[in-house]
Amino acid sequence: MRIEKVNGIILNERSYKESSKILDIITKEYGIIGVIAKGSKNLKNKLRSYTTKLTYAEFQISYKEGKLSTLIDASIIDPFLEIRKDLLKISYASFMLDLTSQVLKENENKNIYDILVSCLLKINEGMDPEVMCHILELKYLSYIGVAPNLETCSVCGKSKVVTLSASHGGFVCLEHQTNERIVDPKTLKIIRMLYLIDIDKISKTDVSDKIKKEIDAFVDEYYDRYTGYYLKTKEFLNDIKYKNLQ
Repeated sequence: MRIEKVNGIILNERSYKESSKILDIITKEYGIIGVIAKGSKNLKNKLRSYTTKLTYAEFQISYKEGKLSTLIDASIIDPFLEIRKDLLKISYASFMLDLTSQVLKENENKNIYDILVSCLLKINEGMDPEVMCHILELKYLSYIGVAPNLETCSVCGKSKVVTLSASHGGFVCLEHQTNERIVDPKTLKIIRMLYLIDIDKISKTDVSDKIKKEIDAFVDEYYDRYTGYYLKTKEFLNDIKYKNLQ
């Protein structure tokens, strides 16, 4: 047992006995850790305001490797106020947290945590949550060993490509395009840019609805085909997006 300070984001919270909570916290140092926040359900407890989902803070904990650690204190790094005001942004954030937890089960590379934090901060700054979510989804594919080919035709290697194919693993040329719908040429440029971009340098996210829809269709099919992930937060997010379009 040792006292440590770790930066992290609360993935989940659940009640423990009458007055306490158990928190699942995504951290850079240790991946996902379980932390008990004793008495945090009590109104006057100093930990109460630091124990809700999506809290991004520096947590002071009594760390026990492989066991439940204990929360001692916390200091908010960013309250994500703009995200919390908007149901759609909250839905994107919840999905991104859940997806991150799945990816961390396969690869505990510290860059995964950095990608999550950077994307959430950009959404909180007002960047398009759908675009930022696509960036996160695309970048995570490299860490689970199923990165798409967004350089040349995935079948023959030709540089002149016309569309996206989940079944072929990325870009395809006209010769090897089969049942795939031809996408807007801008979609090919933008999806590659999103895959390679330095998140911290993003200053705007002006992407048309048409292009976002084409990227979304490819990313969803690609994840379904190659990852096997099933996330309820994705279903909820899609429901919210559908309602917003009505």
